[in-house]
Amino acid sequence: MNAAAAPGADTLRLIRELIAFPTVSRDSNLQLIDHVRELLRPLDPELRLTFDNDRRKANLFATLGPRGEPGIVLSGHTDVVPVDGQQWTSDPFVLAEREGRLYGRGTSDMKAFIACVLALVPAYVARGLKTPLHLAFSYDEEVGCLGVRGLLADMVAAGIRPKSCIVGEPTEMRPVIAHKGKQSYRCSVRGLASHSAYAPLGVNAVEAAAEAVAFLKQLARRHRDRGPYDRGFDIAYTTVHTGVIRGGTALNIVPQDCVFDFEFRNLPGDDPERLRAEFEHHVRSVIEPEMHAVDPGTGFTIEKLSEIPALDTGPEAGITALAQEFSECSETLKVSFGTEASQFQVAGVPTVVCGPGSIRQAHKPDEFVALEQVARCERFLHRLMAECCR
Repeated sequence: MNAAAAPGADTLRLIRELIAFPTVSRDSNLQLIDHVRELLRPLDPELRLTFDNDRRKANLFATLGPRGEPGIVLSGHTDVVPVDGQQWTSDPFVLAEREGRLYGRGTSDMKAFIACVLALVPAYVARGLKTPLHLAFSYDEEVGCLGVRGLLADMVAAGIRPKSCIVGEPTEMRPVIAHKGKQSYRCSVRGLASHSAYAPLGVNAVEAAAEAVAFLKQLARRHRDRGPYDRGFDIAYTTVHTGVIRGGTALNIVPQDCVFDFEFRNLPGDDPERLRAEFEHHVRSVIEPEMHAVDPGTGFTIEKLSEIPALDTGPEAGITALAQEFSECSETLKVSFGTEASQFQVAGVPTVVCGPGSIRQAHKPDEFVALEQVARCERFLHRLMAECCR
């Protein structure tokens, strides 16, 4: 491997350390946060922690350099998706290097970026920051960008107003200026149980749910066939997807309960609330009346599970130009997956997404990031250093 494609020893060590923390979203990330806090402490940062309700998870927001003026945020999430049921070639929480790749859960999504940042911030401080550098490390991104909301609320309450943000999700070090939004829902259907020989005397919750799911499929086909479209996205239209359904207990019992989860992934400018309202109108006006004719106590309950706004940073934004320059990539991309970048945008911070690795490797067994990608991230951060330091 040539020197340009080889990451620094400190970065590799930190990737190894971070991967060893099994910060699956259902579990605590506090050990990792404590580790990062101790790594930063010698640099005299201003540290802010925000916790979940059970204080099992925390966000860390650190400010380095001068205080009280707009700075740049480098943001990443500390949680990873589960490995349950996946067939890995090696231990997912022990970093393995093979043929120019680093394997482990979170290598691509997105601990390699966090490690690059932590490896280089001592050099930023030693060189002398002329503008603040903020580090934002959050929890529960993988289950709906939950943690970053508390981090941003605390940041705003503290009067911290960054001028821009770079989120290091895996984009193969190409600047992403837009991504789709996401709204996810859980639909609980309450029927009326009966013997299947007397099915008309019951209310079949599974069949009612199936009618609702079929309507969602109609919405999906409509967007596929009629748009609106944005050809900058790899999937150029808003998508509708049902991912989980559970119901029934035995074939000879009319099922009383059924639950299904669905989502909208909307283009910027395509209102997902309009889709939700259309779905709910169909349920209330078409499906429920037949159910109520048998038993008024039956029906649908629709609960929102998560919401991620769409990201739409203009190509003319200053942070877009910086990301293009530092990544040595003149193109900008739009992607279908969601990130915390849109939450920063909602908080008034212009944001792009640019990080090492490929999203196609994320969430899979034998997740990996190429060493060359890590080295490219380091070069990006060195160029940012010249912008931020004296």
